Amino acid sequence: MAPLLFVFASLCIGRYPLSAGQVLELVWQQIAGDPSAGNPAEQGVLWHIRLPRALLGAMVGGALAISGSAFQSLFRNPLVSSGILGVSSGAGFGAALAILLFNSASAAYPFAFAFGIVAVVFSYLIGRIYTGASSSIMLVLGGVIVSSVFSALLSLVKYVADPTDQLPAIVFWLMGSLATARYRDLLIAGIPMAIGVLALLGVRWRINVLSMGDREAHSLGVDPRPTRALVVLSATLATAGAVCVSGVIGWVGLVIPHIGRMLVGNDNRLLVPVSLSLGSCFLIAVDNLARTLTGSEIPLGILTALVGGPFFVYLLKQTRGRGW
Repeated sequence: MAPLLFVFASLCIGRYPLSAGQVLELVWQQIAGDPSAGNPAEQGVLWHIRLPRALLGAMVGGALAISGSAFQSLFRNPLVSSGILGVSSGAGFGAALAILLFNSASAAYPFAFAFGIVAVVFSYLIGRIYTGASSSIMLVLGGVIVSSVFSALLSLVKYVADPTDQLPAIVFWLMGSLATARYRDLLIAGIPMAIGVLALLGVRWRINVLSMGDREAHSLGVDPRPTRALVVLSATLATAGAVCVSGVIGWVGLVIPHIGRMLVGNDNRLLVPVSLSLGSCFLIAVDNLARTLTGSEIPLGILTALVGGPFFVYLLKQTRGRGW
């Protein structure tokens, strides 16, 4: 319910004034089958600019938060985020490569998604090299290695890109934004995000078992390997779908799950859906700030870092690491 309220509030916020009554009237005209009865400018602002942007913000924020929550519980590490296995670095390289090759930001969507998946696959393969080590530790180490490699490749692409045209487009994409949100983006990103989110919601009780360790999982009748692979795949689909349409937006998958733990504790049966809801609300609120604080729009990655960093310090002070 809370994300719906935030979406509705977002429809009223902006430089073009729309009151709650006007928004309800425009919605009713659409439902009644008479969309031409309203002001065309108001109709355009509501249906073609603010609504797809608010919906995409809710989807992206929820996907990043629920993925971060699942990874933190899976790896039993409070500093893990949704991009720990390299999906963000891989997606960033894929988007930059698409802009370099095709000189078009719209071509970044499939490349970002594909390379995000490739990065996680490499992390998973590296994590299985040494069978004697803890698979969770090796997965994290594999993610660190893959992230480093793709970050280096991204720097190479930025180095050879045209500094007057391609480089600014790459840098702006990497900072994250929902400014170009369209209904087409909802379809492109919605399918993998929906699959990943629904799968995580379906196995959230198994994440509780995995967080106890492999030996305890076996004793409770849960095979940790396929279950861990399912959680990683689901979180990867959700994160890659989010990043491919919004760019790299940090801190959501790190901070929001901690807020959820302060509210409902460590039980993933409650924490996972709460993180989904909080992440949606958080990113919608930050996006509203991004498009109203100044005359020009502020990239989302900047604001999430400015808000998330100090707030994470506050969370550390409040919790003192309790629950881990």
